[in-house]
Formats: sequence, C-alpha cells, structure tokens
Amino acid sequence: MKTLNFVIIKLTFCLTAGILSAHYLKISFLNTVYLSIGLLIVLWIANHLANRRLQKTIWFGLITFISMFALGILTYTSHNQKNFPLHYGNNKHVIKTSSNTITFIVKERLKSTKYHHKYIVDIVSINDQLLRGKVLLNIHKTDDTKLFMVDDVLLVYSEFQDIKNPLNPNQFNYKAYLEKQYIYDQLFTEQHLIFKINSKKKSVYGYADTLRQTINERLNEYNFKPKEQAIINALILGQRQDMDRDMYTEYANAGAIHILAVSGLHVGIILMMLNVVLKPLNNIKRGNLIKILCILILLWSFAIIAGLSASVTRAVTMFSIIAIAMHLKRPTNIYNTLSISIFILLLVKPMFLFDVGFQMSYLAVFAIVSIQPLLYKLWSPKWKVVDYFWQIFTVTMAAQLGVLPISLFYFHQFPGLFFISNLAIIPFLGLILGFGIVVIILALLNSLPNTVANIYGVLITSMNEVVSWVSKQEAFLIKDISFDLTHVLVTYILILAFFFFLRKINYQRIILLMFSILILQSVMIYTKKRNNTEALIIFHKSRYSILGKKNNNQLTLWHNLDSSAVKNEKMIRDYNVGNFITAVRYDSLDNVYKTHQKTLLIIDSLGVYNVSFKPDYILLRHSPRINLKRLIDSLEPKVVIADGSNYKSYIQRWQATCKQEKLPFHQTGEKGAFIIK
Repeated sequence: MKTLNFVIIKLTFCLTAGILSAHYLKISFLNTVYLSIGLLIVLWIANHLANRRLQKTIWFGLITFISMFALGILTYTSHNQKNFPLHYGNNKHVIKTSSNTITFIVKERLKSTKYHHKYIVDIVSINDQLLRGKVLLNIHKTDDTKLFMVDDVLLVYSEFQDIKNPLNPNQFNYKAYLEKQYIYDQLFTEQHLIFKINSKKKSVYGYADTLRQTINERLNEYNFKPKEQAIINALILGQRQDMDRDMYTEYANAGAIHILAVSGLHVGIILMMLNVVLKPLNNIKRGNLIKILCILILLWSFAIIAGLSASVTRAVTMFSIIAIAMHLKRPTNIYNTLSISIFILLLVKPMFLFDVGFQMSYLAVFAIVSIQPLLYKLWSPKWKVVDYFWQIFTVTMAAQLGVLPISLFYFHQFPGLFFISNLAIIPFLGLILGFGIVVIILALLNSLPNTVANIYGVLITSMNEVVSWVSKQEAFLIKDISFDLTHVLVTYILILAFFFFLRKINYQRIILLMFSILILQSVMIYTKKRNNTEALIIFHKSRYSILGKKNNNQLTLWHNLDSSAVKNEKMIRDYNVGNFITAVRYDSLDNVYKTHQKTLLIIDSLGVYNVSFKPDYILLRHSPRINLKRLIDSLEPKVVIADGSNYKSYIQRWQATCKQEKLPFHQTGEKGAFIIK
C-alpha cells in the first residue's frame, strides 16, 4: 500500500508501539534513558557512514525505527509523574495513613456526583514542603456549597485515600482511568474545612475558565432553558459537566454523541468560517501571513477555551497543519497530516493514546478519508440536494464503520438509527455552531437581542427533540453486546479487507476478504469455547446479597432484591456482557451451594448452621449474631466471606477473629466479589 511508504507514518507507528510497550511492560526510567542515548549514538554513527557512502542502507532505516520505538518508551516514562523526585508518592515525609496539611491549585472541575463536587488539583506543598502531583478532590455537597474556579489556591487538612478498584467483575475501572491521567490518590473534605489562599497568579486555563463562567453569567440573563444552555456549553465551549445524565444518554442512544464532543467536525467548520471572515486580509501587504497567524491563534484559543480535551487538541493540531500547508500553497496528503498530528500529540501527551475520544476521533477520520470516497462512488445522484445528503450519508456510514469495533468494545451498544440523527443535524451544524458563536459574542458585549436569543433557543430545542425521538426508538437500539479486544482486532482486519476489496475487485482481494471472514468466525467459535466454564460468584451489593452461578453462557442468580430491580442492576449487566452470558435465571437465596466439589454454606441473620458436613467456604450475610470462633472450631472452613449486607461493626469483629485464628477473611466491600472457580 503506497500510503505506508510515507516515512512519518512509519515513525508514528514506531513511536506508538514504544508507548504501548512502556505502558504494559513497565520499563524503568533509567533503563529507558540509557537505551535511548545508546541508540542515538548508534543512529548518529549510521547516519555519518551513510552520508560518506552517499546512500542510506536498510540498516540505517532499521536503526531509525528502533530509535523511534525507544523514543516512545522514553516519552512515556518521562511523563510518568511517579518518576519525578518531587512527586508526593516518593516522599517519606508524606504519611498516607494520617492527615496532612495540603496546599493545591484547582486545575479542572469534573462532573459532580450525587454526594460530591469533584476536581482535579495540582499539589503545591504538603506539610510546608514543596511537592508535586495530581489528586482527585471530593467536596461533600451541601445547600451552600460554592464551586471553585480553575487556578484557585486552596489549603486543606486531609488524609490521602486510595482510589478503589471495581468491586464486581467487568465493571468500569475508574482507578485505572485516573491512573492514565497520573492521578493515584483522592481527598475527601467538607466545604467549611477548605481555606482559600489569595493568589494573583493566573494560567491560560484559569483565564479560559473565567471566560466560560462570564459567558454563562451573560447567557443566564436570557431565557435559555437549562438543557439549551447545557448544549451551548458542550457544543461550543467543550464543557459537559452540567449536562444531566438523561440528555447525555439520549444523544448516545441516538448515535449523535460526537456532536457534543468538540472535534474535527466543529474545528473544520470554524476553520472555514475564519477563512471567509479573514479573506480581506489577503489584499494587504503580507496579508496571507497575517491571516494564517490569526487563524492559528484563534484556533488554539478556541482549543484552550474548550478545555484542551484529546478530541479538540487532535482536531486543532491537524487543522493547524492543514492551514499552514494552505498558506504555503503546498499539496497535502491527509494521511501525512493525520500522522504528523498524532506524532506531535503523543510526544507532548503520550497518555492521549489511551483516551477513548482520541482513538475514536482518529479512527473516524481515517475511515472517512479512506472509505467514504469508495462508498460515494456507488451512486451518483442527479439532483444537487440529493447529492448533498448522499455525501453526508456516506460520511456518516464511513465514520460509523471506522469506530464500530472500538465503540462496541467500550460501550457495548449499537444505535441502529444513527444515520437519521446525523442526516437531520449535520447539515445544519454549521448554522448552529456559527449562530452560537455570534450569540456568545453579542452576549459578552451586552448587545444580544432577546429575539435572536429566543430563535437560537428554539434551534437548540429542535435539535434536542430530534435526538430524543431517535433515542426513544428502542427497537433499533441494540444493547449489551459482548465484544472483547480480540473481536476488535479481527473486525478491523475484516474492515481493511473490505476496504481493499472496494478499491479494486480481483481474485486475490476476494480471497483476502473471505479469509478475514473466516478468521472472525474462528474467533467467535474460540470465544464461545473459552467461556464454557463454571463459577460461583458472590457479588458485592450494599445492604443486599446476590450470588450467581455461571454455567457456560448461562447465569443463575440468587438474590433478595426486588424482582424488577435485579433485572436492571448494572453490575449484573456488566458481568453478562463481559462473560458472553445469553440467558439469565432468577431465584431466591438458599443455604447451601455446591460447585466443583466445593461447598458454600450461607449463614443469615438467624445464625443457624446446624449441618452435618464441613463446608469449604462460609458466607455471612445480614449480620448474624454468632460466635465466629466457635463456628470456625466446629466447621473448620477454609475461608470466611462477608458480603455487603452486613453491618461494618460486625465485619470488623469477624475480621479480627479470623486474623486471630489465622483464617482467610474476605470482605466484598474491600476486596470485591468472591469467585469460586
């Protein structure tokens, strides 16, 4: 394939491979530095020899690619904050088991939960010692809770707490997600225990946050509904913290969530607008240079205001390269442009590689530029209006094809009517975006007529209603699709084979397509056999007891929840999806369970355990009043388990008894679900 002949694409591939290797192999920082220095010396020698011979050999290319691979490892390890000497985790004076006096700067406000306001903060000092690190701050919600601004300097006396792993199988791992942002601990505090320190220092992010707050204050003076203002914040300002869950779910179910994430679509529209608005600059001396500088400044200002998320940073980087190429009047290759933007972004922020938005945005763009022209050639409408919507349809189909495997892997659902919401919104997105920017500018100047504000509000509401209608067609929304990483890889192999087939139909490519289908079928069969296992799971559920027995692709659940509640229980749905469960049966709890020649005895609030056998495991539920030492002496279990239905005081007493008896004790509230295989 000619595309792969571009050097920057090969170098970007090697850099990406190095970052992935460093992430999964956990290579030490010093070894990486030594390796990189050694390879740079070898590369310099190879380049010197190649220049003397007036030609580059295959060895020079090989050393170059290995050096780029090492650079990927070095980039990853050099950004890992745990390798910094001043990181609080490397300092012996910071005692995580007791409270510390911590000074920090607010860097980002996250979406609030039911009980807490959440922030990402940068540590300035701990116990008057200058240290660094990022932490998740949780402030308990009250009626008079005041939201803090970016760059606010705060002081709190609090204790570092670990971010918990998921307590049930196949649940979203919030701890791993935060670790990819170099956040390893969290703080919990109350509003009245936080002291604000006066500081005149202001970062670019602080000014951007102040501008966003000012915009919202101005918009509050008009009759925008909460949902309308939430869309304005997401669509133009790149902030989704204030969007309610129902609205977010509607956009996700309608396959239109990308509209709310500021990305290449939005930045491309803004670039076209700027080209039109700044066109008069071409008529003055050095106007073309002034124009491109203005475009770059405005694009990156927009990126900063939108919060520099992975998607907006990717889009602005890519379109900045395109804008510069337009200024230089040089032909651009879109694959080169994409690779350069990936290369630059991963050098600056290697953890972008693991960001879902980053992955999906690039896959969508690659699919659009590769597959859309082939789909468009399948039909040539005579009417311009029909042709316009056909273009949008093929773009939507190509983008969906590009992100489908990874979307199924992360979200496990497929919106069957995604093309309807996209055909209804995308043609007018330029109008909505441009109109919104004008509305914001007029609002900041206190010159926004109420009529204009009302018209824009109606436009936003109409878009919400279209999305809401599409999302309610539940017959076309396929949920809970089991799809693992192996399926992602083989599906992309199939998509690539299909792409080659569309480009040129011949015998070899038909064979390639058939072979890729065969690989996919083989993986499906292997997955089915791999999941033909049996296991007994004691799930963690606060105040309740849930047990499940997996037998191949079937699951039997015993529980004491309401019958409708257990069917909607998210942790059960997550387990079913992650383990390819196709059938679920529900029943009430029993006292004895057997699996793999192992026996589980359940002792409930009645505390009765008069049995004639010695169980391997004992589950205590609903706080039975028993003498645990006597029970252990009598039944001699191998493990004692306490689920989430027990009082904490009882669990602490049982844990102490088991420790004294040197018997393993498993608390699902701390260690997670207990699985007997």
